[in-house]
Amino acid sequence: MKDLTLIIPAKKEAESLPIFLKEIEKYECKKLIVLQKEDLETKKSIENIKNIEIYEQNNNGYGSALIEGINSVKTDYCCIINADGSMDPKYLEDMKKQCTNLDFVFGSRYQKPGGGSEDDDVVTSIGNFVFTLSGNILFNLKITDILFTYILGKTSSFKNLDLNNFDFRICVEIPIKAKFRKMNYICVPSFERERIGGKKKVNALKDGLLILSEIVKYFLKLKK
Repeated sequence: MKDLTLIIPAKKEAESLPIFLKEIEKYECKKLIVLQKEDLETKKSIENIKNIEIYEQNNNGYGSALIEGINSVKTDYCCIINADGSMDPKYLEDMKKQCTNLDFVFGSRYQKPGGGSEDDDVVTSIGNFVFTLSGNILFNLKITDILFTYILGKTSSFKNLDLNNFDFRICVEIPIKAKFRKMNYICVPSFERERIGGKKKVNALKDGLLILSEIVKYFLKLKK
């Protein structure tokens, strides 16, 4: 998988990132850690780890980390995989194989059989169901987990999406824009593990409202 770059957004992940990097060191692909300049604790936690590249993002936010990471990738393929260890790297090789004739492969916690989550709660589960259903009805996405960003794809396809959301709205921006641009994608089962350490960065209410506004925005664009 030397033609693959793992884009690893890592905001305040000093506890989990070193452990996760140890887990993925066997994979012969590039590892790009994207973090904020002021996150000195996370940076210090990986200062002795070899064969990784650190990118200091210019703008804050999860979406910004993904956008800047994608734009700096030079390999043919790239994959978003979080630093907290919740996204299991055991799926990488199969996702890569399936992506040969596709633009994207979306990991899904709700694709059966095989999907699931140790990190989901009632609020996030209901929210994801509502947003996924909305995406499928409004845009005919045919996706089973709209908020999960365990996504492997062709780097050129990622860049052609022209992503612009600096926050968690990027979760829905990716599949909706892929649909608008008539790109080819599939969903595959992915079991989300309990995060290694640290805290969730998502605020269910605040980020949920932002994501809803993003879905409405694209629906209004579709109707023009």
